[in-house]
Amino acid sequence: MKEYERFVVWLDYLDSERKRAEGRRIPLNSCVRGPTLDEMVQACKKLNIDAQPEKAFYPKAARRQSGYVSIKKTGRKQQVIMAIAREMSRIRGSQAKKV
Repeated sequence: MKEYERFVVWLDYLDSERKRAEGRRIPLNSCVRGPTLDEMVQACKKLNIDAQPEKAFYPKAARRQSGYVSIKKTGRKQQVIMAIAREMSRIRGSQAKKV
């Protein structure tokens, strides 16, 4: 079996507007509404994760524009996704306080 060196984390994994059947991977209370690729990259930088962003179409919803980041494998994928989601929530919270 081929060993891959990177994870792919799609925006749809973190979107509270998606159902589990549509690709959401984490609980609703950890998700953000309408995440953007820039926010995900910013969250990865704060977590010291080297992220390579790409705009693409999510396979389960091929008509909707989405995107993903490719990150080097560190630990379990679910734990990395949860860490990124928590950081994105913090980023959104800090931006809301500035306004």
